[in-house]
Amino acid sequence: MTSNWMIYGANGFSAQLAVEKAVTQGRRPILAGRNAAAIEPLAQAYGLESRIFSLMDVDHVIPHLEDVKVVSHCAGPYSATAEPMMKACIRSGTHYTDITGEIDVFLLAQSLSKEAAASGTLLCPGVGFDVIPTDCVAAKLKEALPDATELNLGFQGDASLSPGTAKTMVEVISQGIQVRKDGQLINVLPSHASRSIDFGKGPVQAGVIPWGDLATAYWQTGIPNISVYTRRSVGRATDLLFPVIQAVMKSATVQRMAKKRIMRRVTGPDEASRANRPMYVWGEARNAKGDSVCCRVKTPNAYTVTMDGILHSAEFLLDYEGAGGCYTPAQLMGAELVERLPGVGQLHLSSDMNARYAKQEEASV
Repeated sequence: MTSNWMIYGANGFSAQLAVEKAVTQGRRPILAGRNAAAIEPLAQAYGLESRIFSLMDVDHVIPHLEDVKVVSHCAGPYSATAEPMMKACIRSGTHYTDITGEIDVFLLAQSLSKEAAASGTLLCPGVGFDVIPTDCVAAKLKEALPDATELNLGFQGDASLSPGTAKTMVEVISQGIQVRKDGQLINVLPSHASRSIDFGKGPVQAGVIPWGDLATAYWQTGIPNISVYTRRSVGRATDLLFPVIQAVMKSATVQRMAKKRIMRRVTGPDEASRANRPMYVWGEARNAKGDSVCCRVKTPNAYTVTMDGILHSAEFLLDYEGAGGCYTPAQLMGAELVERLPGVGQLHLSSDMNARYAKQEEASV
């Protein structure tokens, strides 16, 4: 892999994992970011080129991308950094990927799809654990049940957070919990549609979360009703407290304090921890007649998947000669993409008792 691949925000947790693995494979990405004190020593340690620039002004970014075919954008929170990088990539003809899980960032990329297509630029946000595994599950389920009207996705795993993920969660809490109903994103309480789900290790209690698939799975499949779940227990007390917590977290001062605390205390999981903490990904689709199908896949730790997703998508796009526009990972690289990542099992399709039980519970209410 030649130097027309750039990793921006190369000093981030997942980015550093990708840099280390890339170099061991003989690849030589350009390491970039706004903080010279963090980027330049990293580049020197690996003998790589470095570029220092901020994303405050799109016109300032473009000259740094003119000889770059692919950018792996790893500098979050993407609510602040994605738009200038996407627009600079469109104007410079540079393909764009990132590892966001933020719904609004996916919606931003989708809103820029026609502009990207006109310039021959490809936008593919979410090439990490957010959202490769669930995006591939969604693609498989749509293929198996083309007339599906409801899509539920989710995952279970024991993973400590990186600083970037933890800071993003601070913003997500302030925005509330969402699902997609009849094609529209709506806010719901934490206990909304909570249920028992077997993600792959046996039934556990699960609740909805505001995950990126609410944007990407809808863009890919067109299924109008989508929810994303993870393992967690919720009750009426949580519903009563959540609006208060959400209101507090909307404060810019509180967010700044929380993010500073994260940078002091959160480091991310080490290699041994990642090796022993796999993820279990699940999905189900239902049509109006009540037919259902389920899909499951086991993956390595979320940060390992993200590392390999960065590398795989960059390699794919360095050879890409297709049309521009906004794509989800599965749309771009196929529903079997997740299976091509190291250590990932096969996607397993089956009829699913989860959907039957959920329908019975709805009927009894």
